Amino acid sequence: MDKPCTLLVHFDKGSAAMANEIKADLEGSDVAAKVEAMKRAVMLLLNGETLPTLFITVVRYVLPSEDHTIQKLLLLYLEIIDKRDAAGRVLPEMILICQNLRNNLQHPNEYIRGVTLRFLCRLSEPEVLEPLVPSILENLEHRHHFIRRHALSAISSIYRLPHGDQLIPDAPELVERALASEKDASARRNAFLMLCLCGQERAVAYLFSNAEHVAEWPDLLQMAAVDLIRKVCRSPNRADKGRYIKTIISLLSSPSTAVVYECAGAIVSLSSAPTAVRAAANTYCQLLSSQSDNNVRLILLDRLNELRTSHRDVMVDVVMDVLRALASPNLDVKRKVLDLVLDLLTPRNVEEVVLYLKKEVVKTQSGELEKGGEYRQMLVQAIHSCAVEYTEVAGSVVHLLMDFLGDTNVAAAVDVVLFVREITETNPKLRVSMIQRLSDTFYQIRASRVCSIALWILGEYSLSLSEVESAIATIKQCLGDLPFFTVSEEGEVTDSSKPAQPMVNSVTMSSRRPVVLADGTYATQSAATEAISTPSVTPGSLASTLNLRSLILSGDFFLAAVVSCTLNKLVLRLEEVQPSKVEANKACTGALLVMTSILQLGLSSYLPQPIDNDSYDRIVLCVRLLCNTGDDVRKIWLQSFRQSFAKMLAEKQFRETEEMKAKAQVSHAQPDDLIDFYHLKSRRGMSQLELEDEVQDDLKAATGGFTKETDDANRLNRILQLTGFSDPVYAEAFVTVHHYDIVLDVTVINRTKETLQNLCLELATMGDLKLVDHPQNYTLAPESSKQIRANIKVTSTETGVIFGNIVYETSNVMERSVVVLNDIHIDIMDYISPATCADVTFRNMWAEFEWENKVAVNTVIQDEKEFLNHVIKSTNMKCLTPPSALDGECGFLAANLYAKSVFGEDALVNISIEKQLDGKLSGYIRIRSKTQGIALSLGDKITLKQKGGS
Repeated sequence: MDKPCTLLVHFDKGSAAMANEIKADLEGSDVAAKVEAMKRAVMLLLNGETLPTLFITVVRYVLPSEDHTIQKLLLLYLEIIDKRDAAGRVLPEMILICQNLRNNLQHPNEYIRGVTLRFLCRLSEPEVLEPLVPSILENLEHRHHFIRRHALSAISSIYRLPHGDQLIPDAPELVERALASEKDASARRNAFLMLCLCGQERAVAYLFSNAEHVAEWPDLLQMAAVDLIRKVCRSPNRADKGRYIKTIISLLSSPSTAVVYECAGAIVSLSSAPTAVRAAANTYCQLLSSQSDNNVRLILLDRLNELRTSHRDVMVDVVMDVLRALASPNLDVKRKVLDLVLDLLTPRNVEEVVLYLKKEVVKTQSGELEKGGEYRQMLVQAIHSCAVEYTEVAGSVVHLLMDFLGDTNVAAAVDVVLFVREITETNPKLRVSMIQRLSDTFYQIRASRVCSIALWILGEYSLSLSEVESAIATIKQCLGDLPFFTVSEEGEVTDSSKPAQPMVNSVTMSSRRPVVLADGTYATQSAATEAISTPSVTPGSLASTLNLRSLILSGDFFLAAVVSCTLNKLVLRLEEVQPSKVEANKACTGALLVMTSILQLGLSSYLPQPIDNDSYDRIVLCVRLLCNTGDDVRKIWLQSFRQSFAKMLAEKQFRETEEMKAKAQVSHAQPDDLIDFYHLKSRRGMSQLELEDEVQDDLKAATGGFTKETDDANRLNRILQLTGFSDPVYAEAFVTVHHYDIVLDVTVINRTKETLQNLCLELATMGDLKLVDHPQNYTLAPESSKQIRANIKVTSTETGVIFGNIVYETSNVMERSVVVLNDIHIDIMDYISPATCADVTFRNMWAEFEWENKVAVNTVIQDEKEFLNHVIKSTNMKCLTPPSALDGECGFLAANLYAKSVFGEDALVNISIEKQLDGKLSGYIRIRSKTQGIALSLGDKITLKQKGGS
């Protein structure tokens, strides 16, 4: 079949014929044709064409036009064209437009005046601007605020030019007078910004003189005032800081949410006093509850998290305010709220937090929430963390959570049973009630994994006689009548699990198949289970209690092996606590009957898949142990398992403690740092906020809080050479990565004896990178240098490449010269950071993610742990496998690594290696992620780095 072919047609750049067409249209009288011609001219100029012969035509036929669209396009045209010659002097023909611009500044139409003033903000030629200054100043007193607003912007732009103070020497004074009498909000903002940039003392004086009325200012002017305060307080001499802080606090009551948000950030940057931090935290919490946009809420939670890292003691008081954000339907917001709250737990607020979380768990039962199962799982994990850290609250939540052991969301049910297992070990006071509750609710469990863990709990922590007997009875009730199937020579189907009396709302499901007996005769083999016809079945009915039976008959022989091991433990413990040997022997016989029935089912041809070898061996081992048990074996089964679990919990807690210590910020003060003693200072004229701020500053100075260590070696590693030393233009770039942005500071050096004109840094990107703006053209004197900055936006962690060249002209050579630059490869390591997640979460993501990159191990490293550490260091990931699992020398190693990108992407890595007989390592490194880019980029990085030594 013919496939469609896509042909890329290159844009036809300017030619002599096209220039003549534009000139003809401009010279005509048709307004629509003139508009289209001006648009084509502007597009050609933007694409690099010069069109030198068009300027005179524009002056003759376009300047006199009264059409607003043509005048707007004219200003765009004048902004784009080159206004200087090769020597840097203003072109003589530019004088021709001065009279037209002066006429526009005096035009009776307000729009023409306004757009012309806005155009003057983009002019940088003093020769063109000088004759226009009187007309610009006259517009300061125009009756229309649109003109006054742009006149103030034009004065600000002209005054900030290299010699702008000579064009308008009294500009700050004029603007200050205009600000005092101005009523328009935008015009006042422009005037105030001009004073902030060009006359900061006048702006500060205006702010202090109107300090009582700042709260009544328009929000635009309030934002400018906040920016001024930030700028002033960054200077080393921060006099009157108390007055600035009072102004910021007064603005916290502004009706504008943008102003309030900026004020909260400003007050934290100005002061570390508890009063100021508390005001900022309360402001963020108010915005969190009032804003409905999820992106805004996520940003506010990030700000609150930043406050937590440096002012945790203050943030503890706003925990309940943060928890109210759980009302948001977005799961990302809920997750961030829970993470933040868990970091702010203290003995004083943990009970209140757990009570709130319990109410949220109850809400998830109503079924009104869209993703109630996932939200309930997050709540269970949060309560789990609270109960592990503060065991006294476990009793108030564990019984409520045990109602969710039969949750349809298997992940949530697994989290609940893991929580029950840990609390049962760490909180002996609750053990008896929890075992009893688990026995009562065991029939509700429907997930195989939850059943396995619950059975382990019953087998390990049923210690008394009544608990052991209750556990054995529960397991037998959930298994139903034995055997699981019957064989009849007459071909009759017998229902081994059918109750004595028929039940309402239940139906018997049976299956039969012919089998050949050992003597060669035919018989019929059948198995029967009870299925529920309606969901409204009473808990006491047999149909709802056969969870173990239905799971085993579905072919889950791993669960059958767990049942056998649990019965083995319970029988061994019953022999210790049961004084009557007859009862103990009876229980042992019942357990052996269960195990042999499972083996009979597994070895029969009834199920499609027979029992696996591992499960078969475990069940046979349990049968042998019950028939002949020694003291050593009894000690292993009744004590060693629980001891291993307790050791695992202790190691987990130790690992978490070490991680918290590593995250803690360690500050070091220099021996000769100056420390001011708060009690010896004069307090005259200082407010309470200023006194608190002084105390915090002294504490930071004493503990090294102001010390900022810079990694100079790391900065040098980010300098990349772009051209060769023999090139006429030498260039090198310093790469700075700010999460979503990359900033290239390129240093360009002219190594020739000639002036380089129209020097331009042309960059292009490949991958998920986007160049924000194109650097402008420069003129470079002989043997001089220039700093050029380029901003690049990053949209994903996919490895990207930045390439380009430097183009310039010289007076001797008419053609443009090109120097090709070396490629800049953006490293994925700048965007991923080590992170942690639960084993269950890791396995769920591993099963869910569809992109996998499989990398074969090819390294000269011969030690498994050394290779693992090398991969961890090279990929900037965290090893989730505990150190105890990596101990020992067995020739094999399997470990899981995890990292998270700044874009929220998860990176999963599994390392499985084996040591060969010749000492070399073999195996595979598998990478999985939700997106293709991060899987490929990490695979390339590992392939490059895995050989070691680099």
